[in-house]
Amino acid sequence: MSLLAEKTLPDPSLETMPGLWRRSLLAWPDGRRDTTSFVNWLQGPGLYIDLRQPEGRPDFSGMTSLAALSPDAMMWLAAQEGFAGELVEEDGFFEWRRDIDFQPQAIYSDRGRLWNEGDVMVEEGKDIPYIEHWHREPLGETPLWAARLEDRETGQKGAIARMGSLFMFARERYCDTPAGLSLAECVAGATDMARAQEFLDCEISQGAVTSTGWFMQRSTLPFREGKPLLPMLNGGLVETHDMDRTGKPFTRHWEITDMRGEPLVDVPSNGVST
Repeated sequence: MSLLAEKTLPDPSLETMPGLWRRSLLAWPDGRRDTTSFVNWLQGPGLYIDLRQPEGRPDFSGMTSLAALSPDAMMWLAAQEGFAGELVEEDGFFEWRRDIDFQPQAIYSDRGRLWNEGDVMVEEGKDIPYIEHWHREPLGETPLWAARLEDRETGQKGAIARMGSLFMFARERYCDTPAGLSLAECVAGATDMARAQEFLDCEISQGAVTSTGWFMQRSTLPFREGKPLLPMLNGGLVETHDMDRTGKPFTRHWEITDMRGEPLVDVPSNGVST
């Protein structure tokens, strides 16, 4: 199909966007193409979470925490992308505003035009010239909700979204990153290993809601995969399972700062979805 083929469906809108979208193509004007990266974007009601992982994933067996990562594994992790925030539409363009970004803050805003070509949704960048192809994945439509979160102890931003049996979760790093550098440059230029680990300590995860709990299947922090998120309601707060740099488990306590869609009634106090 031509990237500039004639439109065959009405243009997307904020009302029709909720769903899980898989990217099959990223194309640049100079001929570069990416068809191999894993890219999933979960669009909830207004809020979204996006995870992007390049091919060539190392073997993370035995690397059970940030402190256990090898230098090569750290550099692969630094090549990942992902973000969370709000999708807005203005003057014919969509903008993915980022509250949380795995990479250091970009110079340009993330804005583009969207249209449908058959069963493909095409995105064309406004400030940066690119074309992306997106495909809606089959997924149960309910429950559907998303929320912005804030850690009560540290003030870190978080986000969580659920659609059907799939969820995505995001948590920002605690430290700032140097301006004008990629995450790989930040990690490579870190003053010591602990600082490099702090730069990588930003979580964007995708997982499944099962009868026995919420389990993470993909994550920017691979040692989180297979682990339960254990979201629980407790006195108006959301609690989630986490681990420190050495792998020691602890519980985070989040305040809900923005709720979209159905309330969190599907997260009972024991963290098991009904």
